[in-house]
Amino acid sequence: MASSSSSTREFQLEKEIKRHEVSLDELSNLSSSRRVYQQNGNLFFLTTSEKAKTNAQKQLDLSKSELVKIQSQT
Repeated sequence: MASSSSSTREFQLEKEIKRHEVSLDELSNLSSSRRVYQQNGNLFFLTTSEKAKTNAQKQLDLSKSELVKIQSQT
């Protein structure tokens, strides 16, 4: 049962990683002064594309490290 839940979490993390990579690509195509909405919980806040890109990179790094951790346990 544990391997089933870890493979499900692994699949979810792979989807999150792809989503973060797409977000980073999209944000990279915007000028640094461009204002964008960033989701924080259930709310959206206006911020700069640079701050949103930094946050997306942090989220991507966290997802990747968690995926590596899960893969090393199996």
